[in-house]
Amino acid sequence: MKSRSHKRNTISRLLTPRFDRALLFANAKHAGQLRKGTGDPYIAHLLGVTSLVFEAGGDEDMAIAALLHDVVEDCGGMPMLREVRRRFGKRVAHIVAGCTDSYTDPKPPWRARKEQYIKHLRTADADTCLVSAADKLHNARTILTDYREHGEPIWERFQGKREGTLWYYRSLVREFKRRGTNRVVRELQRVVTELETVSTPGNRSARRRSHAKRP
Repeated sequence: MKSRSHKRNTISRLLTPRFDRALLFANAKHAGQLRKGTGDPYIAHLLGVTSLVFEAGGDEDMAIAALLHDVVEDCGGMPMLREVRRRFGKRVAHIVAGCTDSYTDPKPPWRARKEQYIKHLRTADADTCLVSAADKLHNARTILTDYREHGEPIWERFQGKREGTLWYYRSLVREFKRRGTNRVVRELQRVVTELETVSTPGNRSARRRSHAKRP
């Protein structure tokens, strides 16, 4: 999952007013939306994904795509993708399209949609895979943190519940690794493994006993 655009270069990584416009655009389009189960403004997720893309060596186009990676799926479908292309260019629109698993409202059934997205990743380019992996890593970290705090009830947030959600993230890790590895993919694998470990029935019981013994 390597590409020349991921090499760190001080000049090429300086931001331009395009990034400012993308940030304002993303915040306006997602205004009033909250993260699933947390109550946090949705922009918090977009900023987290963008930070991961920067840290992995992504350039401005990739960072803008990170800011906008959900705007098509959640804010207008194909007409929104055309607006993204007009405002921010073909490359940004291409990456955003590659991070989108639905263009319609209501969305197609969850399992079929996720299976189709995993299949799509097999031919996605390296830039799209990096932004997508950053998105999935930020989500997985949130799920793990919330699981440690709230336990099993968090799975009710997700259409796939526990088994479907873990299946999806395991499948994503496998697909990203098949394309190559980088710091984002390695961290995603670590987080998904930890989430699966702490949420297995035997480990849940041991964890409850451990907490009960604490003074």
